[in-house]
Amino acid sequence: MSLIPYDHTTAAAYRTAREVPREGLVWWRAAVEPYVRGSELVVDVGAGTGAFATAFAEWFDVRVTAVDPSPAMRALIPAHPLVDVVAGTAESLPLADDAADAAWISTAIHHVTDLDAAARELRRVLCLGAPVLIRSVFPGRHEGVRLFRYFPEATRELSAFPTVERVCAAFADAGFERVLSLGLVPQQTAPSLRVAAERIRREADTVLRGLSDEEFAEGMNRMWASVAAEDHPAPVVDHLDLLVLC
Repeated sequence: MSLIPYDHTTAAAYRTAREVPREGLVWWRAAVEPYVRGSELVVDVGAGTGAFATAFAEWFDVRVTAVDPSPAMRALIPAHPLVDVVAGTAESLPLADDAADAAWISTAIHHVTDLDAAARELRRVLCLGAPVLIRSVFPGRHEGVRLFRYFPEATRELSAFPTVERVCAAFADAGFERVLSLGLVPQQTAPSLRVAAERIRREADTVLRGLSDEEFAEGMNRMWASVAAEDHPAPVVDHLDLLVLC
């Protein structure tokens, strides 16, 4: 799997290509609210450019510690009075024991180098019974993401992501139980397919980085052909998994 070195150029490309506009996240707000509402502190692990860190702060009036190892990504997290931005990894979180009421990991579980160590570290920093909310595309569960229709070869990279079973096993060993099997949550990724195509940045997407130049070009050609064939452009609605462990 081609992991991404998040320098300033790639971080900026990530924000353009991968951040879902706030108005497209209404279903995610509803999905996570039962687990986050009433919390005092949420730790956002692999916070990236902070889209969810700031969303959680504003949706639920909760303090968020946004943790990311990349200085370039952290620099793009918007300043917010309820969001603290810190350097760290899933395996080494800069929080005290029993400090957080929930953990959020959004499209970052595949970047975790040592899943077992990360699960133990989250057990340390979370209060007893606090949930870990994992938003991801898991291997074999990509049908709800339109990108894979145009870039079918990208499933080759996806196959290297940790499976649901692997994640659950690592967290079970650390004392977590699976409380939500899997929930496919919709999101409006882009207002139209044309906008989605315009936003694509190969360098900012793990599953696209592994494609050959020819595969990427063919995928873009398929995507633009679909754009041209649309009589009535419609929003791009994707579905990602939500896995909850406590």
